[in-house]
Amino acid sequence: MSRSDRLFRLLQALRTLPAPVTAARLADETGVSVRSIYRDIESLRAAGAEIGGERGYGYCLIEDGTLPPQMFSRIEIEALALGLAEVSHMGDPALAKAAAAVLGKVTATLPSVGQQHLLHAVSQVYRFEKRFPPLPDMHLIREGCWREEAVQIRYADGKGAVTDRQIWPLAIVYANNMLVVLAWCCLREDFRMFRVERIKQMEAAGVSFRPRRVALLRTYLAQLAA
Repeated sequence: MSRSDRLFRLLQALRTLPAPVTAARLADETGVSVRSIYRDIESLRAAGAEIGGERGYGYCLIEDGTLPPQMFSRIEIEALALGLAEVSHMGDPALAKAAAAVLGKVTATLPSVGQQHLLHAVSQVYRFEKRFPPLPDMHLIREGCWREEAVQIRYADGKGAVTDRQIWPLAIVYANNMLVVLAWCCLREDFRMFRVERIKQMEAAGVSFRPRRVALLRTYLAQLAA
């Protein structure tokens, strides 16, 4: 791991982990030794990051000099807190981790008053039941959308009939109580909504459909409007 990557990981850990965070916890999070953490803390301080704490007690990021300050009104801060909390309930571990990282970055760039408002936001999310059924790993679908690459899936319809299909994933749609993938189905040669919990298997097909994703989305939206 390069030194710049190591420092970035350490800074991200300081943004996201509950403070004060010990050097041992930071070492475990970043995959380096405790001795390296002590050296890297000093390097970050020299670069302008204001890091409180000391050996044997723990560290906290007071002010992050690597990110520009953010100015949000209090209602905007409430919206951020509510939106990120909702993402954490989506049932997708990768999205939940990303939401925590965003919260840490935003908190680090707020002035002290804004940080207090965010940490003590009155807008909260609580769900008595899980929003979605157990979901497969969404990494392949998300990467397929980003890179415009086809995905091969084994899909069971509402009657239990199973088919193998190659799809061009266009969007991941979070409906009220289901998660669906909007895609171009190469088998049916048409747009289809695939319920994620009915996808039994998936793998990268190694086929690019670039640069058709945006055009296909526009066509689908035009069909809906019509």
